Amino acid sequence: MGISLWLLAAFSLAWYMSYKRISLTSFTLAFIVLMVIGTMTNTVGFVSWLLFAVIALPLNVESVRKQFISMPLLSIYKKIMPQMSETEQQAIDAGTTWFDAELFRGNPDWKKLHNYPQPRLSAEEEAFLNGPVEQVCAMMNDWHTTHEIADLSPEVWQFLKDNKFFAMIIKKKFGGLEFSAYAQSRVLQKLTGVSSVLASTVGVPNSLGPGELLQEYGTQAQQDHYLPRLVTGEEIPCFALTSPEAGSDAGAIPDTGVICRQSFEGKDVIGMKLNWDKRYITLAPIATVLGLAFKLEDPEHLLSEKTELGITCALIPTDIEGITIGRRHFPLNVPFQNGPTQGKDVFVPLDYIIGGSEMAGQGWRMLVECLSVGRAITLPSNSAGGVKATALATGAYSRIRRQFKLPIGKMEGIEEPLARIGSNAYLMDAVTTMSTGAIDLGEKPSVISAISKYHLTEKMRNSVIDAMDIHGGKGICMGPSNYLARGYQGAPIAITVEGANILTRSLIIYGQGAIRCHPYVLAELQAANNSDEVQALNDFDHALFGHIGFSISNIARSLWCSLTGSRFLPSPFNDNTRHYYQLLTRFSTNLAMLSDIAMLTLGADLKRKERISARLGDVLSHLYLASACLKRFNDGGRQQDDLPLVQRAVEESLYECQQALDAILNNFPNKWLAYALRLIIFPLGTWLTKPSDQLDHEVARLLQTPGAARSRLGQGQYLTRDNDNVFGLLEQTLEDIISCEPIFTKVCIAIDKALPFYNLDEAAHLGLKANAISEQEAKLLIRAEQGRKAIIAVDDFDASELIAQTKQN
Repeated sequence: MGISLWLLAAFSLAWYMSYKRISLTSFTLAFIVLMVIGTMTNTVGFVSWLLFAVIALPLNVESVRKQFISMPLLSIYKKIMPQMSETEQQAIDAGTTWFDAELFRGNPDWKKLHNYPQPRLSAEEEAFLNGPVEQVCAMMNDWHTTHEIADLSPEVWQFLKDNKFFAMIIKKKFGGLEFSAYAQSRVLQKLTGVSSVLASTVGVPNSLGPGELLQEYGTQAQQDHYLPRLVTGEEIPCFALTSPEAGSDAGAIPDTGVICRQSFEGKDVIGMKLNWDKRYITLAPIATVLGLAFKLEDPEHLLSEKTELGITCALIPTDIEGITIGRRHFPLNVPFQNGPTQGKDVFVPLDYIIGGSEMAGQGWRMLVECLSVGRAITLPSNSAGGVKATALATGAYSRIRRQFKLPIGKMEGIEEPLARIGSNAYLMDAVTTMSTGAIDLGEKPSVISAISKYHLTEKMRNSVIDAMDIHGGKGICMGPSNYLARGYQGAPIAITVEGANILTRSLIIYGQGAIRCHPYVLAELQAANNSDEVQALNDFDHALFGHIGFSISNIARSLWCSLTGSRFLPSPFNDNTRHYYQLLTRFSTNLAMLSDIAMLTLGADLKRKERISARLGDVLSHLYLASACLKRFNDGGRQQDDLPLVQRAVEESLYECQQALDAILNNFPNKWLAYALRLIIFPLGTWLTKPSDQLDHEVARLLQTPGAARSRLGQGQYLTRDNDNVFGLLEQTLEDIISCEPIFTKVCIAIDKALPFYNLDEAAHLGLKANAISEQEAKLLIRAEQGRKAIIAVDDFDASELIAQTKQN
């Protein structure tokens, strides 16, 4: 065996074992065998064996490895490790990882993804959606709510209370509905299609707030007192976190509580004197019980030896002296109950702390743990429901509305934004289903909840802009017949609340994902913070060398995927989706490799390189979004009619993965390293493109054509055929217009004249007169014309109606 051949064999063996993530011991034994073969063929001599021993022995002899490699590196690691605040640490510790960890580790197990059970509604949940939810949708008049009274009607408020809409998360033993996260999502999707005020009002008490905090952390006495009253609507809750000086940086809240002795209801008790100034608090203007986050101090050490106990959460009845409540904010003409609250020297006993005095200082942990669940449900579901309704409405409108003698939906300029709306609707429903399914499996997916919140609210905003562009003048004229404008106005609200989207993308998604989802980083951090030096060294040694092997493997795998176009990677299906799985695995490997290299070369600076962090988070996010689409397609029986929606959504996510990786390499601080990484990731350059025009055409056509795929896309929305429901009217008119087109053609042929496709009622009379159509066909033409006119109509007002009401003194 010649030296060149032996070196080739050595390289191939190293690459193969790295690719397969073979253990260090097996790796070493395999090389010993190769060295022996080299010796027998006079290719390997004493010097080669000596070099091999110098490298292999320290790595494989645990005591030597720890003493001379792991211990010095642990010492260095402790010095360069980025400092983490207590609130950051609690945020990292909160929640769990799920399939996001698979995507981060470079080799996703697609069988595991498809083995997760498909979420399903119980009979009770299905009955609630078809009963009370359907009824309250029929009761709603969004123009009356948003323009005339700036609130839900008293009848709607009472209906919500009577039917326990505010108690979907509360357990049945307290009288609540105890619905699954998936059921909550379906309820909110249906409500938001009718009114974002209605969906927000129902969503907030079932998300981060007193109900969830009480169930998770409350004392038995607190649960027994408050939860039944929350169920019946006797108590209206809100949760006050945001302050004028602490918005996205919620951990910096200046609101205080000082432990002291004072008289309360005639008794001398140890309690808290609270002072706060909060804003943007949903339901605050009408709340009867206020969940309050503040920083608790104990200067007299009445409770603890510590002076600063930290962020604490308490339940405060709003009728206590010193509390100011009732004024309202006016968020972008979407007047859900939202406003400020202040408290001045409000004294309450310590047992007002949620969970009692034992939970003093534990408020931030409580909040981030609950937020890891709630953030995956409310805003993503509201966004998905809004876009699903918008997709059906815009598809119908594009088929009904005509310009230049044809439906506007047949114009390529309309097809492009319409296709974006359609694929977004499919993807968003897939993401909410998969994410809430994880919650129902017992997960608290903090990274997934951040991904869902950010990307679904962004896609909602982009989709409603596209819908407005398609509707043109119909979309911009406010009034009872406008079903888009309030969603367009209110889109920035979802972008802003529960963690502003800029913050979520720049800091949270990857900041939490890199630590929680990585198989070794969290273990390294925990070892570095372990005061037990022996245990710390053992843990660090195990994590470090696992990490090194993981990194080498991802470099080998990335190079192989790039050179082969990922064509040899396994896929669970051998159909149109096969290459999607292969490309997702490739980008997952690239993400794992880039993450390790970024953390190694940038260290603590990675935390401040927000744009690099954001783009790494974009890759993780789009891997998750595409995975959700593929799971939905499989759970739905791999319906071929749905394939254009799947293809467009997944191809867009794959393209965004590529663009994010390309941007990281273009902006990586070390240009030589960036060049080397580009040779590994994109040796032949970037190649993925945005979804094709043909695919856009297929999706746009699907949205304009009644059928099974379109029905599945809008499943669960309020589409009751009722003239008071504009979405039901759109659906009926779409079917009528399509059905009457051949009838209209018969009339034109009979009278030998090409009529314009409007005034269909007149065409009906002409057709009857010419004996070209039946009475039933004439009635269809007349009904279609009535629906068509109602759909394209815009509202107008007497000038006096547009003048703002004079402020009353």
